[in-house]
Amino acid sequence: GIVGVFGYGGGIIGRYCDQPQMFPGVAHFHTIRVNQPSSKYYSTEFLRSLCDLWESHGSGLTNMHGSTGDIVFLGTTTDHLEPFFYDLTHNLNQDLGGSGSNLRTPACCLGPSRCEFGCYDTQEVCHQMTNEYQDELHRPAFPYKFKFKFDGCPHGCVASIARSDMSVIGTWRDDIRIVQAAVKAYVGGELSPNAGAHSSRDWGKFDIQKEVIDLCPTDCMSWDGSKLEINNKECTRCMHCLNVMPRALRIGLDRGASVLFGAKAPILEGAQMSTLTVPFMPMEPPFDELKELIEKVWDWWMEEGKNRERLGELIQRKSWQEFLRVVELDPDPRMVDEPRSNPYIFWKEEEVEGGWTRDINEFRKKHLR
Repeated sequence: GIVGVFGYGGGIIGRYCDQPQMFPGVAHFHTIRVNQPSSKYYSTEFLRSLCDLWESHGSGLTNMHGSTGDIVFLGTTTDHLEPFFYDLTHNLNQDLGGSGSNLRTPACCLGPSRCEFGCYDTQEVCHQMTNEYQDELHRPAFPYKFKFKFDGCPHGCVASIARSDMSVIGTWRDDIRIVQAAVKAYVGGELSPNAGAHSSRDWGKFDIQKEVIDLCPTDCMSWDGSKLEINNKECTRCMHCLNVMPRALRIGLDRGASVLFGAKAPILEGAQMSTLTVPFMPMEPPFDELKELIEKVWDWWMEEGKNRERLGELIQRKSWQEFLRVVELDPDPRMVDEPRSNPYIFWKEEEVEGGWTRDINEFRKKHLR
């Protein structure tokens, strides 16, 4: 909030030296966050243009990339902020990222552009959300920061489940496709497991029982010597079997994403992972269902959140039950990580048969002690 560019409330982090007379070269050393391309795809021409721009307006120090995903330029003076911003937006067609109590720069993995496991177009949804929520990205109005991250599959290559207030993780809801002939080729040694990633290690002949079946966390796989079977209802998408035998196993065709909320780093409270909220959501442009959910969450958070309170902390304080009421979702067993340890639960009167007023004598007929 000390320095910035005209019309923007985020993207510039003011840095000042406490003793500018002693160190005039770093009296100002502002940091600039620049919105990275989706999946961090660059051309060499664009990288050179970025470096030339920063040599002209700043120290030349860069951080490729910050933990949120931004291109981070380290060290410039106040008088260079507006010229840098003009050149960045007019010559490179690039925008600033987010900083402060606002939507931070959305980030995504490579998705289907390079990954065979990608369940939805991460680059498209990341691009659309960036464009849709420009005001929230550049004009801070939230209680604290809010992060989107888009993982194309359960591998989680941008670690959204641990680092974002809203995690969108690709998944499928039909069966894993099995090529039985390729399974036999792995067992017979004709195909290398893990796509040959460990071919330099002499670990002996591939053992499907030891290296795949016994390592399934839900024991949903079986191998009778000639046929591989999967109980898909028990599969938790750990991805191990698909990684070991990528030519034999394929993700399903009914693809979409799971949406989770509430992850954060340990700042005010301890670190926490995001919680499953929508087990499956189709992910097709223009992503209206996702946008509707986001805006319900934001309306509640901006109304109820305390200063510097992340969404996950608000959910902890107000209860998951209240969060589901706000986003208009029914409770689902898949949202539960483990059975509750708290023996007390509070009911609304309309949820209790007979309401609060019941005949004590009728009650005692069923409960004598």
